[in-house]
Amino acid sequence: MTQDAMIDEWYPVGLFSQLDMNGHRTALMGEPIDVALDAEGNAKVTSGDGHTLPVCVRYGHVWSSLGKPRKELFAIPEADQPGRRFVDVGVVRVRCSPLRAVENFLDIAHFPFVHTDILGAEPHTEVLDYKVEIRQDKDEVWATQVKFYQPQAAKSASGGITTEYMYRVPAPTCSVLYKTCPPRPGEWDVITLFVQPLAEDLCNVWPWMALFDDVTPMTDLIHFQQTIFLQDRSILENQIPRLLPLDPGMEIPTRADLTSVAYRRWLKRHNYIYGAQLVAQ
Repeated sequence: MTQDAMIDEWYPVGLFSQLDMNGHRTALMGEPIDVALDAEGNAKVTSGDGHTLPVCVRYGHVWSSLGKPRKELFAIPEADQPGRRFVDVGVVRVRCSPLRAVENFLDIAHFPFVHTDILGAEPHTEVLDYKVEIRQDKDEVWATQVKFYQPQAAKSASGGITTEYMYRVPAPTCSVLYKTCPPRPGEWDVITLFVQPLAEDLCNVWPWMALFDDVTPMTDLIHFQQTIFLQDRSILENQIPRLLPLDPGMEIPTRADLTSVAYRRWLKRHNYIYGAQLVAQ
């Protein structure tokens, strides 16, 4: 079992809507766990040896921890905003470090090459200057003023637009993306990536969305987001090294990688090292 600081964080372990009293067996950071409903219909999580683990239900997911979380699960205020549609995208298993999965979600430069004619297209490949900071009051990584031309920024988009983004990392294996909402200018669509570490090089990824879109069928919303992430999976499963390097000398960043650099520094500062590679091998 890991002994680093990540043991005391919250992690998604299943969709609440899919739970029953029979439950299901899964894993968390190399340890087997069971997720089920109790007799009162509440979620319960137990370790492989039967010990009760912390549990909370939020954003359509059941969350748990192998340790003792020091704070409540991070807030997403838009989850309480009237009029939004909440989309449980499901789960994708990926043979990569859970930290790699989050970092890929933060990357903008790959859009034209991996998500061609959807989130990006040549010759619109330049990543314009944007702002990155670690907000000390919340202890979160934020990237703002991110703009990128996209042929189809969302399922609700009718054509190419320059999309504005904000990225937020509130926990080591979770990221929240705020992006231009085509049907409702002035609001943000919210797309999240909740990552469940199964092992240091294996994870379940649970995307979730909070959208203003009253037209698109739910199946189409789910399929659109699954298509995007499945395009990412082949890239993630072939990255070398498999674990996320935290030593600045192991990979050479570019100007487009400012968010990744801040994320890695933040992980190292907090000793979030499960799924990380600390020195060159």
